Amino acid sequence: MKNIRSTFKITLIFSFLCLNIILAQEPANDVTTPLHLLQPDYPTPYGVKSIDEIVATLDRVYNYLETETAAKLIDATTKKEITDFKKLNQNSIFEPGAFRLTSYEWGVTYAGMTQITEVTGDPKYADYTNKRLKLIADIAPFYLEKYKKDKDYPSPIVQSLQPHALDDAGAICAAMIKAKRAGLNAELQPLIDNFIDYISNKQFRFPDGTLARNRPQANTLWLDDLFMSVPALAQMGKLTGDNKYYDDAVKQVRQFSKRMFNEEKGLYMHGWVEAMDYHPEYRWARANGWAVMTLVELLDVLPKEHEGYQDVLEQLQAHIKGLVQYQDGTGFWHQLIDRNDSYLETSATAIYTYSIAKAINNGYIDKMAFSPVVILGWNAVATKVNEKGQVEGTCVGTGMGFDPAFYYHRPINVFAAHGYGPVLLAGSEVIKLIKANTFEINDSSLQLKVE
Repeated sequence: MKNIRSTFKITLIFSFLCLNIILAQEPANDVTTPLHLLQPDYPTPYGVKSIDEIVATLDRVYNYLETETAAKLIDATTKKEITDFKKLNQNSIFEPGAFRLTSYEWGVTYAGMTQITEVTGDPKYADYTNKRLKLIADIAPFYLEKYKKDKDYPSPIVQSLQPHALDDAGAICAAMIKAKRAGLNAELQPLIDNFIDYISNKQFRFPDGTLARNRPQANTLWLDDLFMSVPALAQMGKLTGDNKYYDDAVKQVRQFSKRMFNEEKGLYMHGWVEAMDYHPEYRWARANGWAVMTLVELLDVLPKEHEGYQDVLEQLQAHIKGLVQYQDGTGFWHQLIDRNDSYLETSATAIYTYSIAKAINNGYIDKMAFSPVVILGWNAVATKVNEKGQVEGTCVGTGMGFDPAFYYHRPINVFAAHGYGPVLLAGSEVIKLIKANTFEINDSSLQLKVE
């Protein structure tokens, strides 16, 4: 009983002292407190992350993908690894994994891994790309021989050897050329030539040469197709020095933009159908991401003396100015960019972060004006890389629609492959930005520090 009374007395004394301290303090108001320095309740971490923190995020993605994507062939019947590629057969498949090695999404992932090594000097990322691209190159001759006799012969790389859409060709072709230019020793050239031949000569085009599709309607432009073609053409121009590839790349940018870019908003529509008198403008985020990414990828290798260089540069600047007006306070962009009741989407946010950072790093736009947008974008993206290294919040593959419900209700999934490459690219380009500049918090806001 004495212990209880003692505890009660101590509690009363402590409470009395605390009350006196509170009563003795000046009330917080505009006179007694610098209210502008109160800490905001940000929904996303604010300020510049360290390079170590960014690398840690990239490492989680790398570790997950290294485990979850095939790096060898097996016999589907025996489950044994195939090391002698002269013994390939109809049962030869990639070992089971969560993602496809020859998809356009994985072309972006290969490019991202290659670039991280260039930025950090750590070879493991490029090794991820190199061993998989080399595997594809090593088995290609066997299947090409088989196709001469049987076009339907089963193959794990059929879409690379027999592309039927720009999705099959462009992104992985660009990644292969980048890897080749970075020093990968593999027989990639036959595959690269096959991809470029498809883009240049076999894909359906309008009479004026604009790359197009006949779905979902006849004579339809997909904004996505800028990315599925132009970076590969640009990289081929860099690889060969042949201006015809640059000329075609610039033509695509001009002709897509003429039909699909809203100059007032600074945004592209997703689809354009020739037969429509009125062209509905659904500004899907990831398609706009493919477009802005196309522009920075083209400028990265397009000779400055090319007659289209200034047009492409101005188009990029206009698009970035449009995009930044719609960044959400969380750092993300919305699934339909200009409709803020649509959900926040990760892959597009990562693509914008990468593209704007690259535009800053290459001197295309004002780094003082746009760097805080990039840092906020990366901080948002990093929150979507879970402990496993999976990228959350990514919209699944998406066709074309002409009503809002179609875009508003597209599912999200950690196995939507579109999120991984953009996260890798964004992180690598943000590292470059941080290495080259100094940032500070000035009156609670992030600012580029002018030396």
